[in-house]
Amino acid sequence: MKISIIPTPQPRTLASLNQSELGFGRHFADHMFLMTYTADQGWQNPRIEPYRPIGFEPANLTLHYGQSIFEGLKAFRWQDGSVNLFRPVDHIERFARSAHRLCIPAFDKDLLLEAFKKLVYVDRNWVPAQRGTALYLRPTIIAADNALGVRPSKNYLLFVITSPVGSYYAKGMAPTRILVEEKYSRAAFGGLGDAKTSANYAASLLAAEEAKAKGFDQVLWLDSQTHSYVEEVGTMNIFFVIDGVLITPPLGGTILDGITRRSVITLANEWGVPFEERRLSMDEVVEASEKGTLQEVFGSGTAAVISPVGELFYKGRSISIEEPVNSLREKLYRTITGIQYGEIPDGHDWIVRVPAMTNGNGNNSMNHSSKESVEMIPGHASARM
Repeated sequence: MKISIIPTPQPRTLASLNQSELGFGRHFADHMFLMTYTADQGWQNPRIEPYRPIGFEPANLTLHYGQSIFEGLKAFRWQDGSVNLFRPVDHIERFARSAHRLCIPAFDKDLLLEAFKKLVYVDRNWVPAQRGTALYLRPTIIAADNALGVRPSKNYLLFVITSPVGSYYAKGMAPTRILVEEKYSRAAFGGLGDAKTSANYAASLLAAEEAKAKGFDQVLWLDSQTHSYVEEVGTMNIFFVIDGVLITPPLGGTILDGITRRSVITLANEWGVPFEERRLSMDEVVEASEKGTLQEVFGSGTAAVISPVGELFYKGRSISIEEPVNSLREKLYRTITGIQYGEIPDGHDWIVRVPAMTNGNGNNSMNHSSKESVEMIPGHASARM
C-alpha cells in the first residue's frame, strides 16, 4: 500500500517553543499518520494528514470497553542534522503482541515502519536538537464500531501522533522518590500486564495520585498475590544493584517487556556485569539496605530513559539510596543516550535512519492526496477530523 501525504496548509514551527522547557507530551507536531481497518477490506488507506481532532460517536466501543493499545518510541536529531529512530522494529513487534492480546487484527509491520519514517520526515523540523530532547512517536489502535455489548470490534483506526519532548519527570534526572504500593494491584497472572494497553494505565491512576499527594514521584508495584515481590514502577521497569549484582524482575506476564529494559540487559551482559533476572522481594531489598549492600536502584523506559531512584518508602519506612560515583546507572545512561544521539557507534542495529524521500531524480516523492478530511469508518463512526 502506498502512503499518501497531505501537507498542512498552515505549518507551525518548533522555534516558537523553548526547547529547554518542552516537558513531556505537551506539544504536538503538524501531522499524523492514519490507517483504517474494515472487516471486509482489512487494513487500508494509509495516509499522513494534518494533526486534527478525531470525533467519536457516544457508542464507540473503545469508550465503553477499552479495546485500545499504544506504543511509545523516539526519533533523535544527530549533530550531522540527520534524524534517526531508536529500536522502532522492537516497538512494532511489541505493538503487534499487544494487538493480538486485545483481539485487534494483525497489521503490516513493514508498512508501519515506513509510516514512522515518512511521518518523522514530514515533521523533521519538529525534531529538537538539544541533548536530552527528542521527537516522541505515539502509535495507537482503537476500536471503531459503534455498539453496546462486550465483544471485539469489527473495525479499527490506527494512528500515530508525534510530540517534541524533553525530560519525562519535571525535576529532570534528579533521583525520584517512589512509594512501594501495598494495597492496590496493577496486574495479575493471566491479565493484561504485559500488553501496552490503556487499561493497564487506568488501573494505576488512583495509586499514583495518592502517592503524589504524599510527595512521591511514582509507585512501585508489587505482585498481586502476596504484595511481597517487586514488579515494576508505573512508568518504567526497575533495576537493583545489590552487592555488585544487577537484578531485575523476570517477565512473567505481569510486567511490560520494556525496550530500554532489553537495552540495559544487553549492555550489562556485554560488559560482564553480574546479572540476575529473578523474583526479588521487598524484604530482601530492606535487608540489603540494612547491610549496606543496596548500592543502586534505577528505572528504565522510553520516556524516562535511565532514571535514578533516591528513595523507596515501604511499610512506613524510608529506604534511601545514594548513587555511587561512576555508577552502573550513569554508564548505562551515557551509553544508551550516546547511541541514540549518534555519539557512540551502534553495534546492535538499534538505530534506523530516517531517509529523505526522493523519486530517484532527486525530487521529493511525497504523494499528495486530494482528500481533505478523514473518515474513520464509513457507517461506523463520525470521525471526520
